[in-house]
Amino acid sequence: MDIFAFFNTLLWPIKQAIEAILVGFHTLLTALGMDPAAGLTWVLSIVGLVLVVRAALIPIFVRQIKSQRKMLEVAPQLKKIQDKYRGKRDQFSREAMQRETMDLYKKAGTNPFASCLPLLIQMPIFFGLFTVLNEANQGRAGVGLLNQELATQFGKASLFGVAPLHDSIQSAAAQDPVEVVVIIIAVVMVILMTASQFITQLQIMSKNQSPEMKASPMYRQQRILLYLLPLVFAFSGFAFPIGVMFYWLTSNFWTMVQQFIVIRNMPTPGSEAALAREARLAKKRRKSMTEDAEMLEEIVEEPKKAQRQQPVGKNRAKKQGGRR
Repeated sequence: MDIFAFFNTLLWPIKQAIEAILVGFHTLLTALGMDPAAGLTWVLSIVGLVLVVRAALIPIFVRQIKSQRKMLEVAPQLKKIQDKYRGKRDQFSREAMQRETMDLYKKAGTNPFASCLPLLIQMPIFFGLFTVLNEANQGRAGVGLLNQELATQFGKASLFGVAPLHDSIQSAAAQDPVEVVVIIIAVVMVILMTASQFITQLQIMSKNQSPEMKASPMYRQQRILLYLLPLVFAFSGFAFPIGVMFYWLTSNFWTMVQQFIVIRNMPTPGSEAALAREARLAKKRRKSMTEDAEMLEEIVEEPKKAQRQQPVGKNRAKKQGGRR
């Protein structure tokens, strides 16, 4: 079995699920009156695919946050182990350091790869979408609900009638004449993908790291990824079809917003974001206490209304005067 056949077998159930979601959203949008062969209809179907996938990954993302918290807790102990074996390059010391590190992770119930889990899970989905789009471009039906008619529509769909979803910067540049519009759209998407990835990583590095984490070797690795991952997006975007880039771009925007919400409401203890959240909560408490005090003051100082005296007639007044 060759490598391509192996990956096709591995991606078969993923492609089934991808096609089901794509066709489901495409059917819904068509029922709402959109052109089934239009590129925009298929782009919105891809966006729907992203929303479903990322919503399904929320529990895993929550586990990722918990794992990062545990990694923060073990950071001081990890640094002690590294200091203990610093400068020792013999085989015994390296094995002992690795063993003690793994024991530390095991006791804490975490590992350094847990933070990469959502990305690792998304990669098969990404490659599955790439395969589905590539096969549709060749007029081949999918393995599930993407039948021959839908595959042909998907393969021939163009965004705004000028940018085929199956085209990439590489394929557009190789055509004669060169598809300039496709290249411009693809370049803009690559820039947005790169910028969104950089902003997401930057807000984590600058706002959501504790002083202990910034002193750890993991922080230095994250700083490398801060500049490395956007470059990966920039170079890989050169060969990816526009349809696949829509999935990647939408997923990046989801991640950026998700990280903003998490950093604002669930920051790492001791980080800049945590201090900012404490300041916001303190300000909110002071405002609430001030409003309660003002309300109480108004109640206390409100003058009591005097009782209204009933009018007394002349005859009744004379009787009352006679009794005296």
